Amino acid sequence: MKVLLDTCVIYPTVLREMLLQVAGQGLYTPLWSPRILEEWARAARKLGPEGEAQARAEIALTRAAWPRAEITPPPGLEARLWLPDPDDIHVLAAAIAGSADVIVTVNASDFPRGTLAEEGLSRADPDAFLLGHWQAQPEAVSFAATRVLAEARRLSDADWALRPLLKKARLPRLAKALTA
Repeated sequence: MKVLLDTCVIYPTVLREMLLQVAGQGLYTPLWSPRILEEWARAARKLGPEGEAQARAEIALTRAAWPRAEITPPPGLEARLWLPDPDDIHVLAAAIAGSADVIVTVNASDFPRGTLAEEGLSRADPDAFLLGHWQAQPEAVSFAATRVLAEARRLSDADWALRPLLKKARLPRLAKALTA
């Protein structure tokens, strides 16, 4: 399954790491566009002067880890597409160009199911998407979560517990499933 990750699920860090760790378990193939990665870098500016530089370094590492994930839509594709928010058309174009099956986003209202279905796509909320993978492959998703938790502890010097970490990352149902 090919999955286009919208900027809103790539940034913040814990959510991105959960999604990519699950992809790293072979449960799906992640996709994004250069513009999505650029939006990530620009969004990180709100962290201060170092935020964008750190994001660009993380983007470089992400590109290196997933060299076939970046999709550049062909010229003209966006012109034939419509979404309620014209600023999101590039996301739909990348999903089409990459032959994605799903767009993972928290912006459900910006990606109407009927419009996506016309292009052979669906959308998923990241919590439901990851919970579905946990239901199908609990060991793989649990392993991914363990790795994300260890990295969060290492980077923050805080003794995070899995449930609060995932709840903060807007993954409350996955958090409950993994810690029940």
